[in-house]
Amino acid sequence: MSAENGTPDSTAGSPATPGTPVGPRPEPIRFFGTTWVDHSGGYTARRVGVALGSLAAAAASCFVLRIAYQGLRIAEIGSFVTLLMVVMFAICSALAFRHTWSAFTTRPDPARQASLRGLLAIGFVGCLVAYFFRSLTEAPGEKLHRAEYETAREQYEKRTTRRSGNPSKKRRRS
Repeated sequence: MSAENGTPDSTAGSPATPGTPVGPRPEPIRFFGTTWVDHSGGYTARRVGVALGSLAAAAASCFVLRIAYQGLRIAEIGSFVTLLMVVMFAICSALAFRHTWSAFTTRPDPARQASLRGLLAIGFVGCLVAYFFRSLTEAPGEKLHRAEYETAREQYEKRTTRRSGNPSKKRRRS
């Protein structure tokens, strides 16, 4: 957009624009954007913030679950139901942790992801804890995104180096 009159600028986003990288672009990661590529733009501060934020959210979630547990105890609905609720949250949190942790290294199947949506919602504490632990070493999902981005860059380089010169000016072999 042109700053003067708000009309679309014909050079914005075109490959000929100086400073615009040519080739595949990195996929942004939640809370990090594309700063994970070269660890710029406050990357370390964002990692610390994400780690502290996910830990605080997990602690607050456990506090809310504690209040729910106390509500069940006050209602005196029975020890079986109370035990069932505690076991359900523990198992769902463990499964959600494992699923979230593996999603940082491999792309999850969309159909499986949709079928696990309820389990991940119940085991939200496990998701938050996985996010906390992963953000201690890297941006969550950085390793997967970096591998995909480097593969895309290599494929792009192979494609562009093969096509050099004008094919119509090639000499014919006789």
